[in-house]
Amino acid sequence: MATTEVKPSADKNPKRIRNPSLGPNKDLKKKKKTKKSKALAFDKTLEKSNRNEQKSENDGDEQPDSQPASASEQLSFFLNQLESAIGVRVSTIELDPIKDKCIVELSQRLEQNVSNLGEHIKMSYGSSWRESLCEGELIEGKVDTGSPSVLVVSSSALRSLELLRGLHSLTKQCPAVKLFSKHLKVEEQVSLLKKRVNIGSGTPSRIKKLIDIEALGLSRLDMIVLDMHTDVKGFSLFTLPQVRDEFWDLYKNCFHQKVLEGSLRICLYGPKPSAPKVKNNKKQRQNQH
Repeated sequence: MATTEVKPSADKNPKRIRNPSLGPNKDLKKKKKTKKSKALAFDKTLEKSNRNEQKSENDGDEQPDSQPASASEQLSFFLNQLESAIGVRVSTIELDPIKDKCIVELSQRLEQNVSNLGEHIKMSYGSSWRESLCEGELIEGKVDTGSPSVLVVSSSALRSLELLRGLHSLTKQCPAVKLFSKHLKVEEQVSLLKKRVNIGSGTPSRIKKLIDIEALGLSRLDMIVLDMHTDVKGFSLFTLPQVRDEFWDLYKNCFHQKVLEGSLRICLYGPKPSAPKVKNNKKQRQNQH
């Protein structure tokens, strides 16, 4: 009886096994590229989301039924936060001399986003903006070293860098100083603060440390810009655990007395408490009468 030889079946896709050793390597490379592309896509989506959130907040402020918070409303909000955080209450006698000039009222024509920060600060200084914010020459006896006119305080190093981008037009001649700890040593910052400084941007803990070691001066400080932006998790300078405590420690020890003396202004930059509830209360009273 003749035996029938069974031939192996032909591979329907011979190209796939032409060089089997390349298969796994190619797959790994593809996976790495896929992960990288996904990470980049996530970053872009995150940035777009932040822009959209900021835009929607600003658009909301422009609606006729929701007026932007006035200076007095912003001051009330800030003092409530102060009392809640550290139990410091400002009396009416202390408040009366400063309440009209304590809070910086920003232009309603410009959105309060990163790109407009420099323009807002410039407008708040009026005709003296160039001398206070731009000039880089150190004048002995008139301009103290390491003493900025403006301090921008935010909840993270990344956010501090973002805000510095908005200040670029003011810092070409006299660069702003980065006052946060990420990738920056105290010694480096001390060296930078031996020059004229007009603007600093950083986080509460590092700002406080540099003040404590007398590297960062407050003799020229005229305005603190407090970033009201919320991150992707909904936290801000006033609500992020630990950072919130560090900020109020900084404010109480370094800024509060200057605010009471009327020599330091507070700028709440970004989404603020609005006034609809106050309006509704007024309407209710009118209806009751």
